[in-house]
Amino acid sequence: MNDPAPITSVDSAEVDKFSASAEEWWDVRGSFRPLHMLSPVRLGFIREQALARFDGDPNSRAPFAGLRLLDIGCGGGLLCEPMARLGFEVTGADPSDRNIEAARSHAADMGLTIDYRAAASEDLVEGRESGFDVILNMEVVEHTASPRAFVADCVRLLAPGGLMVVSTLNRTLKSLALAKIAAEYVLRWTAPGSHDWRRFITPEELRLMIQAAGCEVEGPFGVVFDLPAGRWSRSRDAGVNYMMTATKPETGAS
Repeated sequence: MNDPAPITSVDSAEVDKFSASAEEWWDVRGSFRPLHMLSPVRLGFIREQALARFDGDPNSRAPFAGLRLLDIGCGGGLLCEPMARLGFEVTGADPSDRNIEAARSHAADMGLTIDYRAAASEDLVEGRESGFDVILNMEVVEHTASPRAFVADCVRLLAPGGLMVVSTLNRTLKSLALAKIAAEYVLRWTAPGSHDWRRFITPEELRLMIQAAGCEVEGPFGVVFDLPAGRWSRSRDAGVNYMMTATKPETGAS
């Protein structure tokens, strides 16, 4: 009797989709413009949550020195680089070789030392990686083949007492109208077909996945776009974009 195939988080079609635009990761007007626009609110939230969790000095230029951070599904490294500047020892992992090549090249140009790996979450688990103080799981889970398995792998990689920040899209009629139809076909922020609305994840679904993996959950923390102002901001409205945090107990979760 054959052993069952291992569960993989990798959806090859999704990887190919992002790989095709790998040269545009750092072009603020290119295919990844929406992520560049999101960066200020995402970075502010990550810094705020990490400072609170690890009692960091908000006045320090590198308040997270000595802490390990994993950006899973890091793409071209848009979050890895500012995290390295804040003092984290950064590992960026992505299943796309082309994304990792783009990330390594840009980090080298910036004089930053970042450990980039062409790997999926399960590859890191199988390689016995663990002990990351912070894991960034940003706009990734909705692109995976098995969100539940992916979240469980991320929790295994997290150190006891560690913090995971998750950002994704809610599956609502509002997100269908704004994040899918408007973003792809009206505003042309992303290419048509960039997202599959059916794969968006509700906060309750994500909460249950994280709790099943053994973490405490806070959120959702909504994020909305102010079209006249042209910027993203935090909001109580989690009907489209939202973030959540997961904290691994000091002992017990594995």
